[in-house]
Amino acid sequence: MGTPDFSVPVLEALAAAHEVVCVYSQPPRPAGRGKKDRPSPVQARAEALGLPVRHPTRLRSPEAQAEFAALSADVAVVVAYGLILPQAVLDAPRHGCLNIHASLLPRWRGAAPIHRAIMAGDAETGICIMQMEAGLDTGPVLLREATPIGPEETTGALHDRLSGMGARLILSALSRLPDLVPAPQPETGVTYAAKIDKAEARIDWSAPATEVDRLIRGLSPFPGAWCLAGEERVKLLASRLVEGQGAPGQVLGGLRVACGTGAIEITLAQREGKRAMVPDDFLRGFALPERLS
Repeated sequence: MGTPDFSVPVLEALAAAHEVVCVYSQPPRPAGRGKKDRPSPVQARAEALGLPVRHPTRLRSPEAQAEFAALSADVAVVVAYGLILPQAVLDAPRHGCLNIHASLLPRWRGAAPIHRAIMAGDAETGICIMQMEAGLDTGPVLLREATPIGPEETTGALHDRLSGMGARLILSALSRLPDLVPAPQPETGVTYAAKIDKAEARIDWSAPATEVDRLIRGLSPFPGAWCLAGEERVKLLASRLVEGQGAPGQVLGGLRVACGTGAIEITLAQREGKRAMVPDDFLRGFALPERLS
């Protein structure tokens, strides 16, 4: 049960190692210039693998729950599915529903754990295989694995690493399922990873360089932190901390920019209607103003 790109490596790993009796994904959504319905990445990959796919809009009806129970599944693997699972669904598989969550629970329960970990400056994150229950990411943890967050790592890069980790860890969990002892999550250290709001993406150059750098990396590639270069809106997609000081937003040379304290260097930027570019390409034929806003 999954929907976005993050879930696809998990599907591939499960299909290679186990009998997948059915794939659940969110319904096709309008996308592209023509706004035609497009299947989710998981649905597209499942169909390519010849697997049966269902995409109900909700799972609360008795009919949907009966259809799920009729699969007689040993276990359901849930990763970034996007629909709430009622208790009847959680109870249907013989070994319940296992969730692959991209954080070290109980830190960053909720919708955007990868973004929030980088934006908060966490030194590490990881994957938890959790036995699902009715609460939001509150279930006991069967397996966990930590990984450091690199000093220049973006959400996009970390997303891909954690997706691969999740695929590997769920195979390990399934092979050892009868022997794994669920560990209740501690009551201390709980944080919630709220869904990313596009209003968060405007850069405040008066903030410390560490915060600006985290925001840029945490919101890359989507929705992309942005600022104004003159009248033009520019997305900043990668950065690193550098030496330097000046007025907030002051361009110190190249794509080095002063913040409230310290400075950053933008290492990947995108003008409106253009592709993302490294500094030399970005600055070719484009004169930055003395100050970004």
